Amino acid sequence: MCLQPAGRMGQGLGELLTSTLNPCIFEMLRSKRARINESPKGLRLRLILAAATWGGVGYLPGMPGTWGTLAALPLWWGLSLLGPWGYGLGTAAVLLLALWSAGPAQDYLGRTDHPAIVVDEVAGLLITLAGVPLTWQNAVAGFIVFRILDIFKPFPIRWFGRGEGGLEVVADDVAAGVMGRMALEVMIIFWLGR
Repeated sequence: MCLQPAGRMGQGLGELLTSTLNPCIFEMLRSKRARINESPKGLRLRLILAAATWGGVGYLPGMPGTWGTLAALPLWWGLSLLGPWGYGLGTAAVLLLALWSAGPAQDYLGRTDHPAIVVDEVAGLLITLAGVPLTWQNAVAGFIVFRILDIFKPFPIRWFGRGEGGLEVVADDVAAGVMGRMALEVMIIFWLGR
């Protein structure tokens, strides 16, 4: 168990998690890294885990899927500045990264669709926000719609997640992203009046 330094005990959860010097997160990442040797196979596994956990964001406590989705927002912003082709290529690259890393990561982490694997949430949010104007209102709406669909997994999203392979880990979030994009379009047209 990680103990907080004396001066940080009174901080709220938000302050603790956003601290760039959070010793618990660093200790968690160090302990994971210590389990992987420095061989070429170990390096490949480290790359897989780094990709699958979106640079360690998936190890944040409490709600890793939500943290992973939040961590995708800066990427959405940056890719949106590249235009439709850049956005599409960037989203395809994240999707390929998710497909490459999700299966081996869940094998190593010892659980089907392990909560620390959040690269699929990143890909799903990028799909939900594809082609949406860069506004904070759209970012919040897309985030909420995607998280609701990803958490509750209404039909047919749950159907895509059946199975135990890396494809199934990613497929349900892609389906949530597509359904989220459709719902967001309806919201933009009817609710936001654009």
